[in-house]
Amino acid sequence: MDLIEKLEKIKKHFEDINQELSDPEVLSDREKVIKLSKERSDLGDIIKSYKELSDTIRNIEGNKEIIAEEEDIDLIEMAESELEELEAKKNEMEENIKLLLLPKDPNDDKDIIMEIRAGTGGDEAALFAADLYRMYSRYAEIKGWKIELIDLSDSGLGGIKEVVFSVSGKNIFGNLKFESGVHRVQRVPLTEASGRVHTSAASVAVLPEAEDVQVEINQSDLRIDVYRSGGAGGQNVNKVETAIRITHIPTGIVVQCQDERSQLKNRQKAMKVLRARLYNAKQKEHNAQISAQRKSMIGSGDRSDKIRTYNYPQNRVTDHRIGLTLYNLSNIMEGDLDEILEQLKIADRAEKLQASS
Repeated sequence: MDLIEKLEKIKKHFEDINQELSDPEVLSDREKVIKLSKERSDLGDIIKSYKELSDTIRNIEGNKEIIAEEEDIDLIEMAESELEELEAKKNEMEENIKLLLLPKDPNDDKDIIMEIRAGTGGDEAALFAADLYRMYSRYAEIKGWKIELIDLSDSGLGGIKEVVFSVSGKNIFGNLKFESGVHRVQRVPLTEASGRVHTSAASVAVLPEAEDVQVEINQSDLRIDVYRSGGAGGQNVNKVETAIRITHIPTGIVVQCQDERSQLKNRQKAMKVLRARLYNAKQKEHNAQISAQRKSMIGSGDRSDKIRTYNYPQNRVTDHRIGLTLYNLSNIMEGDLDEILEQLKIADRAEKLQASS
C-alpha cells in the first residue's frame, strides 16, 4: 500500500470517528467519548498534513497542464519554476507525514519513576549520582514539571547511594525514556591530591508509571514490613514506625519508602514504585519477544548499557549511542538537556523510519 492509500484509509477512519461522535447513543457513553476524542486528536496532525499534501499535488498537476497545453513561453517558464518548488515541497511533506505515521509509544504521555544509583567508584560515584539527581531536578524545574521524592539513601559528603523520585507533567516518559543506562563521569575527585582523573559511574532507570489496570498485584503476593525511618526528618525520626518496605514475593522486587511522616503516604508511594517496576519488567519481556532480531540504535534502556560519558577536564559530554559530542558540560549539568534529548529523539525516529521502509 502506497502513502496516499494509507492516508485515504486514515481520512476515512477520521470521518467515521466524527460520525460516531455526533451519535447521541455514543455521546451518552462517557468512556467511549473520551477514547474517540483522544483518537481523533491523535489523527489531527496527519489529517491536516494530508490536506496540505493534497493541495500541493493538485497544484503540481495544474502546473503540468499549463506546461503541456500553454503556448505563452513566459507562463510555461513560470510554471516550470513553480513546479520545481512544488515537487521539493511535496517530497518534504511526504517525509514529515511518514514520521507522523510511525507508531507512537503508548507510554510517552505517562509520568515516570526515576531511579539513580551510585555504581563503581566509591564516594566519587555517590557524588556523581547526586550531580545527576540535581541535573534532572533542574531540567524538571525548567520544564515546569513536578518532582516528588520517594526514597533517598545518602552516603555522607553530599553523595547519594540511591534516590527514587517521581516526575509528573506533560510527555515526561517521551522526553526522558532514553536516559536509562549507565552514565560515566571522568574528573579529578576532591580527595585526589595528585590531580589524577578518575572514572566513576552511576545507573539511571526511567520507568513509566503504571495504572492499576495495567498491572495486577495480588495482596497475598506482598510482604510488607514497617520500620523506623532514618536520616534527616525532624522529631519523628527513629521514634515512629512510618517507613515501609514492600517485597513482591513472586519476583523478589523490593521497594521501600521513608520520605513521608505518614505510614499511609509511604505505603502509597512504595506501591506506585512497585507497579512501575512490575510494568517495566512486563514491557521489557514484551519488547524482547517482538525485537529479538534487532537492537535499536538508541539502546534497550537496560541499565547495563553504558550510554554517556561526562568529561569534566574537557567540558565534554558524549552520548555513545548516536556518536554525539557536545562541549557544554557545565550547562548540561545545570539542566540544559534539550539539545541532547532532541538529538536522541531524532535518531530514534530515523531508525524507526529505516526499519519501516
